[in-house]
Amino acid sequence: MSAATAGVFGDRAGHAREQHRLLSAAYDPMTVENLARTGVGPGWRCLEVGAGNGTVAAWLDERVAPSGRVDATDVRPDPDAAGPPVVRHDIVRDPLPDAGYDLVHARLVLRLLPERAAVLARLVRALKPGGVLQLDEFDATAAPALHVPGPAARGLYEEYTAAKNRLMARAGVDVAWGRHAARAMVAAGLTGVAVRSRAQVWDAGSAGLRLLAHHARHLHDGLVREGMTGARLDAVRALLADPGFRARSYPMYSVQGRRPREVR
Repeated sequence: MSAATAGVFGDRAGHAREQHRLLSAAYDPMTVENLARTGVGPGWRCLEVGAGNGTVAAWLDERVAPSGRVDATDVRPDPDAAGPPVVRHDIVRDPLPDAGYDLVHARLVLRLLPERAAVLARLVRALKPGGVLQLDEFDATAAPALHVPGPAARGLYEEYTAAKNRLMARAGVDVAWGRHAARAMVAAGLTGVAVRSRAQVWDAGSAGLRLLAHHARHLHDGLVREGMTGARLDAVRALLADPGFRARSYPMYSVQGRRPREVR
């Protein structure tokens, strides 16, 4: 979790752990598939930013063993996180070693940070020459309902997703940042920037839709400030649990770039 995440989602550990669990279920497969493409292996030194419940850090730790190292960080470390111990660290303010890492990874972190351009520059500086940065970010503006019980249900879903995006934007989140990440990485001086994207169909059993339903509770007070009511949020949770409901997932962009070997 980043400092910005704490501002948006509050300091309720039970909600945060459920969020991290669902994020891992929804996005770990794509994340680790693309991390594997970097060639990460024994001896690499890695930085996992916003480690959450530690599942990605644990995967990296196995890959770099026995001679490598994974530094897992979060602004509010989970003492029960998997993998290497997660160290308290605010990526906006706390120092990072220059040219210290072969691989830096962050998922759904920079979108949350008003200071995202400065943080991206810090992550680039933390790479060794030739090191790889992977950012996994989605575009939360694009998750249309595909199958709903009727027009009123479609309107409810659109009302909810719009209110959630307004709430996030007021906190400085760029809800569409996933589709801008590649351009930002090129501007930050990375080379060989490559983008892989994925979208799925969400149903009531999917981790992505269960996470969206979870937010109707986790973000209840903020959503009410954005014009929802408790009754409408109850109706949202019922709709998202409907076995017949379908929506397209947020497009997830996994973007990799390399720090040039010649650093001027």
